[in-house]
Amino acid sequence: MNERWRDGNQVELLINGEDFFPGVFQAVAGAQREVLVETFIIRDDKVGRELRQVLIEAAQRGVRIELIADGYGTPDLDESYLRGMLDAGVRLHLFDPQPLLLGMRTNLFRRLHRKLVVVDGQVAFVGGINFCADHLADFGTMAKQDYAVQVAGPSVEDIRRACLELLSQYGEVPAADAVRPGATAGPCRTCLAIRDNLQRRTDIEQHYLRAIQRSRQRVLIANAYFFPGYRLLRALRDAARRGVTVRLILQGLPDMPLVRLCSKLLYDTLLRDGVEIYEYCDRPLHGKVAVVDGQWATVGSSNLDPLSLSLNLEGNLMIEDTAFATSLDEHLQTLSDNSCRRVTRKAARRGYWWRAPLVFLSFHFLRHFPAIAGQLPAHRQVLHPATVEEQPGESQVQP
Repeated sequence: MNERWRDGNQVELLINGEDFFPGVFQAVAGAQREVLVETFIIRDDKVGRELRQVLIEAAQRGVRIELIADGYGTPDLDESYLRGMLDAGVRLHLFDPQPLLLGMRTNLFRRLHRKLVVVDGQVAFVGGINFCADHLADFGTMAKQDYAVQVAGPSVEDIRRACLELLSQYGEVPAADAVRPGATAGPCRTCLAIRDNLQRRTDIEQHYLRAIQRSRQRVLIANAYFFPGYRLLRALRDAARRGVTVRLILQGLPDMPLVRLCSKLLYDTLLRDGVEIYEYCDRPLHGKVAVVDGQWATVGSSNLDPLSLSLNLEGNLMIEDTAFATSLDEHLQTLSDNSCRRVTRKAARRGYWWRAPLVFLSFHFLRHFPAIAGQLPAHRQVLHPATVEEQPGESQVQP
């Protein structure tokens, strides 16, 4: 596991788009030299248009802008959205875009799922929030509940380096100017954990495993798409057996019902060993956060499911700080007490007679999933610079 823990960071918890978007847009509006953005989804809605505007204004001031979006998550930005950015000098890169097959996106695996922003090498954002309006409460009943952090201090250098490494590994971009690392800014000890398909395949999972295995009092995990492999399931059950309070907050109002069905296959096994399961019912849960013993916390993009743990490019910030961990723990406790229903073993066992074979097969499939995934057909993912090319009678966006 590649680790680089940094002392002296300030980390602020951002809850939902109401906290995240103003923080990012304000930072970009004040940028003087460089803005690096990685995201899974950008949409042409009020959030995407505000992102577009602040990037254009920064580029017009001479700021270097590198915007990376996933080719699967962001497939349909049109010429009217892109032209102003490209003309202003924003460099937009699409991660591994692929042509549609019978009108369907088929490039589901090995996606760029990270959500990172770095401004002038001095402030960074890490989390699970995409640039789209469904992360705002006024979107309606399907608005997502999600989290990010704003970071200042030495760890910003590591987040910036991760963005630049992606640009250099998957595409060709102009060399970046050196940026002075951030000075000591606060009390938090932090570590950026990256999951890729090269040398850091299990780093995020290993951080989770170590924190859970060392837990003595309380493990609290809120995760949108929960279908972990054998090692994480065993660690959670072992912690509950030795008297640790293990509480999972999972989706109760799912944006992807199939994923919730997969999670429910695991309920009885977990409940039997004393793990507490709560389903969040106010809105779709999209968060990927955890707290252990009021000392260790993580916020990032990685779900605890096969796609995130074995295939996607992910980024989580690990945080060791009592004040931050306590604040996140209290927030999640309030969430589970006021906005969740607790799952009982009686409810979980309804229909268990037909689910039991699926549970058995799931355990053993997941135990070997990384090895299986490694045998899937793969090509080298690349970053494609987006351009707008004029055709007779129409404009087309080209990867």
